[in-house]
Amino acid sequence: MNRNIKIDPYGFREYDARWLYEKDINKDGIINLGKGLGTQIIKHTKKENPRIIVGHDYRSYSEEIKSALKEGLISTGCNVEDVGLSLSPMVYFAQFNLNSDAVAMVTASHNENGWTGVKMGIQKGLTHAPDEMKELKEITLNEKFLTGNGNEKQIKDFDKIYKQDLIEKNKIEKKIKAVVACGNGTAGVFAPDILRGIGCEVIELDCELDWTFPKYNPNPEDLEMLHAIAKAVKDNNADIGFGFDGDGDRVGVIDDKGNEIFSDKIGLLIARNLASNHKNSKFVVDVKSTGLYSTDKVLRENNCETIYWKTGHSHIKRKVNHEKALAGFEKSGHFFFNQPLGYGYDDGINSAIQVCHLLNNQNKKMSEIISELPNTYQTPTMAPYCKDEEKYNVVEELVKEVQKIKEGKKLIDGQNISEVLTVNGVRFSFADGSWGLIRASSNKPSLVVVTESPTSDDRKKKIFDFIDDLLQKTGKIGEYDQKI
Repeated sequence: MNRNIKIDPYGFREYDARWLYEKDINKDGIINLGKGLGTQIIKHTKKENPRIIVGHDYRSYSEEIKSALKEGLISTGCNVEDVGLSLSPMVYFAQFNLNSDAVAMVTASHNENGWTGVKMGIQKGLTHAPDEMKELKEITLNEKFLTGNGNEKQIKDFDKIYKQDLIEKNKIEKKIKAVVACGNGTAGVFAPDILRGIGCEVIELDCELDWTFPKYNPNPEDLEMLHAIAKAVKDNNADIGFGFDGDGDRVGVIDDKGNEIFSDKIGLLIARNLASNHKNSKFVVDVKSTGLYSTDKVLRENNCETIYWKTGHSHIKRKVNHEKALAGFEKSGHFFFNQPLGYGYDDGINSAIQVCHLLNNQNKKMSEIISELPNTYQTPTMAPYCKDEEKYNVVEELVKEVQKIKEGKKLIDGQNISEVLTVNGVRFSFADGSWGLIRASSNKPSLVVVTESPTSDDRKKKIFDFIDDLLQKTGKIGEYDQKI
């Protein structure tokens, strides 16, 4: 490989690509990434000149990176259609609206400044899965590039088309007062306009674009951001608070009392709200999500089915597509809505809109609606250290161990394991609705451990103690990032 080209192979992640610019990737490396992606798109679409939608987020270096990526794409024969400053969901929407062949969005999402990356997809509404990322990595690093003659055109004012699509379908009657927080990220020029457009009274918080992110990174899982939203909700006597990440595909929700509502619970409330008008629907949730979906009375009364699936936005998105599910909810805040509610991809603003519909349909405050869900005791997502080269083998052994315990009817805190799910590590459940999860982290040298019980905090801890005992016996586990 030419010594001027710098691409750290570890930047190719499970569902997208991310690097520190220019430490881990330089401009020539980005051009090669464009060549690799263009080659892959041509191979999959079997077209000489496929049309690619390209956009970028608001960072000081994103346009420079987008230019290099476009240069690579065009050199393979791709015709690039540039929609300019974008959210990831706007680029995904453009693929449907303009009927193009693929997408490439330059973004590092909520990562700190210095990071860049690309979210890409070929099939409409879907982003790259691990197999496609592996293929892209091999093409790019081995420089197996096609050459051709592509071109480029600018698509002007596409942001207006994206905004109108969401506004026209989602008008609400109730005057909902919403704090809209964007952490000075790209969502600031989209979310307030759209939520005002559907009928909300919007209180803007850090919606001015500022690529230095002067207060905190735009990340709805960031405590600083959540605390700032909570304060603004209380100060303004607002009905709801929304926090959007850097590229607008995730949302965090704060209720009228300033309390954070975990995304899996928000998903359940949305599913309940949709169930009566969409009977017999399927919902997909990730294995870290609350067990309340499987026991929920409203979903059962409307004959709705919940499928627990692999953690990761690309996995949930694909499962929603495959199952023709009405919606999918990932605990990290990625929500996916299929027709008639959306196009199957994750859009944080559309997710916020669905919460507004929930409030519009009920003469209750958000805090009252959430209090109707049964109380559960859940651990945070804990990450005990485990080497990258060992973590999958460790989990494989633990899957066998848990299955053996179930078959042998060994009691854990006085109860038998009633169900074992192995789609992503091992999630084991009990008759009372309690459960535990052990899986390998997809992006860190660690495992992921979560436990939940609707019965008591003590029971939650007992299930964690059982897991911790299994982990310690492997001799392959280091310190936890946090422990209950």
